[in-house]
Amino acid sequence: MLVKDFDYELPEERIAKFPPEKRGETRLLVLNKKTGEVRDSYYKNLVDFLNPGDVLILNDTRVMQSRLFCELEDGRKRELVVLEKHGDEPQRVMYRGKLHEGDKVFIKTEGAKNGTVQDIVITKILGNGIAEVKSDVPLSELAESYGSVPLPPYLHRDATESDKERYQTVWAKNMGSSAAPTASLNMTAELLEKLQQKGVIVKYLTLHVGLGTFLPIRTDKIEDHKMHSEWFSIPEDTLKAINSAKERHSRVIAVGTTVARTLEYFAKTKKAFGEDDIFIYPGFKFKIVDVLLTNFHAPKSTVLMLASAFTGWDNLKNAYEHAIDNNYNFLSYGDSMLIC
Repeated sequence: MLVKDFDYELPEERIAKFPPEKRGETRLLVLNKKTGEVRDSYYKNLVDFLNPGDVLILNDTRVMQSRLFCELEDGRKRELVVLEKHGDEPQRVMYRGKLHEGDKVFIKTEGAKNGTVQDIVITKILGNGIAEVKSDVPLSELAESYGSVPLPPYLHRDATESDKERYQTVWAKNMGSSAAPTASLNMTAELLEKLQQKGVIVKYLTLHVGLGTFLPIRTDKIEDHKMHSEWFSIPEDTLKAINSAKERHSRVIAVGTTVARTLEYFAKTKKAFGEDDIFIYPGFKFKIVDVLLTNFHAPKSTVLMLASAFTGWDNLKNAYEHAIDNNYNFLSYGDSMLIC
């Protein structure tokens, strides 16, 4: 199976560069995965498509302010994105501009002598714009103190004050992600309340969105791609809710590909926490997820392949063509689709 087979033409004007003026005021394309039929609606109408007893599962990860603007000792500018840390492994960053082993980069801060405080040492260059680093202060702390929101590079802009709120879910809790679980960015507290009033059961898990989100597939064959690990945890009450739903033939709705990956990794391994490196592409058989709420994804991306595995590439491509023709907004700050 070839990566190039999962390509489509995405016009630049269809990429949402900013969040909607009001959270939740976005569109929703509803795709029937069996028939391929599409229906136009709005995200706020999600309640109309779910049933009492359905279990809606959300990712409660919190995005780090992981984008650090730094300088080398000679004053040249460099940019780092702090990546998720797994256990005792070395801290890693993505970087822009040339760096070499042994380089020191400095974070400039207000009130510090000579305008700088904290240095980060490049200990190893790993390739693909990734390096191992060390610092006297944990990078997670530096990021929270001096970092900015790590907006996706395709937005071609720096984060604004509004991004601090809008590139975060309303229930974000457990710090650790390098990117947002974007299918949830349009969800509001009011919509969650309406869903619960209807009898939809809302549960949570944690998956810290990490390195794999940023890296393109660099192999020709999908099967040759290796996903990076991401830390996850599924609470016992979430697992109980899933089991109860299956017993009474209710549906499990994954809000986002992060939730879908986590649930299906559990189905495969029976591990409720640890490191998740599952790569889902067409041919995969879903065992837990019955309905997927997700965004419109970039061409040839791993998340596009997951959505394709869930509904079939022909159905998905037709839905994407409908969305482009009808002026839906794509990617992180864009509109969503419900595949059921």
